[in-house]
Amino acid sequence: MIENKILGAEDIKQIIPHRYPFLMVDRIENLDVGKSCTSYKNVSSNEWFFQGHFPQYPVFPGVLLIEAMAQSAGVLAFKTLIAEKVTEPGKSDFVYFTSIENAKFRKPVLPGDVIRMEIIIEQRHGNKFWRFSGKAYVEDTLVSEAEFKAMIPESK
Repeated sequence: MIENKILGAEDIKQIIPHRYPFLMVDRIENLDVGKSCTSYKNVSSNEWFFQGHFPQYPVFPGVLLIEAMAQSAGVLAFKTLIAEKVTEPGKSDFVYFTSIENAKFRKPVLPGDVIRMEIIIEQRHGNKFWRFSGKAYVEDTLVSEAEFKAMIPESK
């Protein structure tokens, strides 16, 4: 089931617990519940991490590219669980990384770039264990990709 609604930052904050300065997703669209989504991060020159990474040549940190893909995957997983009536909006637990594999960084991401991330649910075991693949692009250039696994703990 494809949701045609575009999720903005405020919608995303209703689904995952991340907040400034660590919310790395600005918008999600083409959300195909249980399958995939497309997300975006607008990279501003005044991002907090550019003060030290690197002042003379600001580069978006690779680890934060992976984090942005993981946050997008978290929204996709929770929207899937909400659609399946396993959880309700605002009642979601945290998503924890369990592994990151085959991460590749192909080109630096710079201030002013818009990162487009394509996230796919590759496999899932019940509601708890998830495996995703993600690719990050600037325009049509692949800048990063990774496979990652996550766990959503059972509600208390």
